[in-house]
Amino acid sequence: MAGKFQKKQQFSLIPFAAALIALALMVACAVYFGPKLLRRENPIPETSVPSQSTDASAPPTEPVTEAPTNSAAEPSTTPEDTSWSLVLVNASHPLPENWDIELTDLRYGEQVDSRMYPYLQEMFDACRADGLLPMVNSSYRSAADQQRIMDNYIADYLAQGYSKEDAKTEAEKWVAIPGTSEHQLGLAVDIDSDDLATCSNESVWNWMKEHCAEYGFILRYPEGKEAITGISPEPWHFRYVGKEAAQEIMTQGICLEEYLNN
Repeated sequence: MAGKFQKKQQFSLIPFAAALIALALMVACAVYFGPKLLRRENPIPETSVPSQSTDASAPPTEPVTEAPTNSAAEPSTTPEDTSWSLVLVNASHPLPENWDIELTDLRYGEQVDSRMYPYLQEMFDACRADGLLPMVNSSYRSAADQQRIMDNYIADYLAQGYSKEDAKTEAEKWVAIPGTSEHQLGLAVDIDSDDLATCSNESVWNWMKEHCAEYGFILRYPEGKEAITGISPEPWHFRYVGKEAAQEIMTQGICLEEYLNN
């Protein structure tokens, strides 16, 4: 009986051993192939190494400098053209026929030449930092704008009893004839206080006169130069000419006509 029992027991262990081997194979397959299958179904984005964008409109992460085609070529030393900032416009020098500018909009509907705008903004920021409140009261004018202002001045003098000829003469002491106004250049600004209750016009004008040259501006129509400029003194009228010219003009106490004639 014992021998028969042992033989039956041996035969009964074979299926059990086969089941264990199959289970071990399944576990091994799961361990080896499982992570690979998971990675394919749920790929992990590679954020540490970004792909290069092919969109031409996308800005690079760092400035890109194009390599020169000739390594021995010397860099350009041509100075920037600043002749535009020294154009003279007065009764004897009308606005150039080909004068064409790009304008930047300011508050209150004013506009200035875009090339000098950054210096104007810098000057106003410095003035405000000193506790004053400057504003541009008048800037670029078209020929029609200039003519309208002239007509208004003439009308005012006529209302005071001046003859037509005398009214025109008096008006031209304060307003340039259309075509001869610096305002048509876009480089001139009339500056006042933005809040007379806390800041007078005179305080703003005095600050501008003292500091304007630091930013490339000059007091265009100073007192004592009427015979040269043809315009009565205007403590509010400032003109951009560039920093170098402005320093010389304001330091020497001369007007733009005298500077350009030297």
